Amino acid sequence: MKKAVLICPGRGTYTKTELGSLARFPRPDLLAHFDARRTALSQETLTALDSAATYSVAKHTRGDNASALIYACTLGDSLTLQGVDIVAVTGNSMGWYSALACAGALTPENGFEVVNTMGTLMQQSLIGGQVIHPFVDENWHPNPMRKAELLAIATEINTRPDHILAPSIDLGGMLVLAGNEAGLKAFESAVPSEQGRFPMRLANHAAFHTALQAPVAAQGRAALPESLFSQPQKPLIDGRGQIWWPGSARTAALYDYTLGHQVTEPYDFTAAIRTAAREFAPDLFIIAGPGTTLGGAVAQSLILSHWQGMASKQDFQSRQTEAPLMISMGLPQQRALVT
Repeated sequence: MKKAVLICPGRGTYTKTELGSLARFPRPDLLAHFDARRTALSQETLTALDSAATYSVAKHTRGDNASALIYACTLGDSLTLQGVDIVAVTGNSMGWYSALACAGALTPENGFEVVNTMGTLMQQSLIGGQVIHPFVDENWHPNPMRKAELLAIATEINTRPDHILAPSIDLGGMLVLAGNEAGLKAFESAVPSEQGRFPMRLANHAAFHTALQAPVAAQGRAALPESLFSQPQKPLIDGRGQIWWPGSARTAALYDYTLGHQVTEPYDFTAAIRTAAREFAPDLFIIAGPGTTLGGAVAQSLILSHWQGMASKQDFQSRQTEAPLMISMGLPQQRALVT
């Protein structure tokens, strides 16, 4: 049986092509529970959102809708895995909440409470925003100097009066920055356009993983008790690259990290993948749905980690052709390999 690391995606992965994804959710009773909780909170059900005739950016990317949709899709995919040994679980940004549930530190129901609560609080406040920009070229060659340049620009902008800009997520070959409107606009003006779409503002995203989210973190701690959390059943890799081991993880510390550091400090997804590769040496990296957009960041993170000698996009693609290293459950033909 192949060893695999399960990777849970974050916000921005449920797009128009993902409409209808919950039709394959393996546990109707659990989905009904999620819908009932949403109805009790006067929120549109996940079933209704997922079965909508058309995709609405205004509706489907809202934090109070997107977070719960993504969580349900990810959890559903994790429940259908067969023939692989999951040796560790990690996630990107909001995917950390999904990872907690997939690793058993939260029950599926408690995971939903955490995700739906935090997604709703984020949407109600909607403090700041995010912009994403690459520091690798189109063949994914690492360029540490370019990354340093972009961070230096952000640091300078952050010193200006009424401007806030800070690192948010290290996402493979992408840098996600977050801040207030003045800070984001200044960065967009300071950086030349690349690849016809960067720098790219992320729709309906707040300034995640920065100090601007401190009020949301406090609201989350007030709304969600520590008793929701328990020992993980699988090793968990967080947004610092730290491992939470079954049997030795303190639930109080896990709670504090999840509703503290994870909300207000930068999230290093690249470090999480590096730890997954080097500490667990899996045969496969399985990315749960929805969507397929996290694949590039995972591959770039492996390249940045010098995993199995890969140094470029071409290296990764050659490796994938020989013997798939990465399985994206958002692709039916790849999904079939692990379900």
